[in-house]
Amino acid sequence: MSDHHVPDEVRRFILTSIPSVPYLEALLLLRADSRNPWDSFKLASRLYTGEGQAMELLQALHQAGVVRRADDGSYGYNPVTPELREVIDALAVTYSHDLVRVTDLIHSRLDKRAHQFADAFRWKKEGK
Repeated sequence: MSDHHVPDEVRRFILTSIPSVPYLEALLLLRADSRNPWDSFKLASRLYTGEGQAMELLQALHQAGVVRRADDGSYGYNPVTPELREVIDALAVTYSHDLVRVTDLIHSRLDKRAHQFADAFRWKKEGK
């Protein structure tokens, strides 16, 4: 399936920053309910996964600068830059319109062409 309907900026973000569908789903859940705190139990129950995997996802989102960790150990959606917030918003819109195409693109990260595209973007970016 072609991914030509996925905007280039969103496509690059998926290829360089979204390691799995559960990661994407966790990200979008926290974004959708950004006013409330999240912990591994709440995320695990929403993703139908174990608390260990949910905690790993929260920690990965924190390391990526997508969520902040509160003093009480809970997490909340709070991208570190306006640009990151914008690309995540665009990803959420794209995902809501074309879930299959986005998930196929995430799975294609294992495909050599996807890696070449991401590497070409990095080289272009570093060459500026």
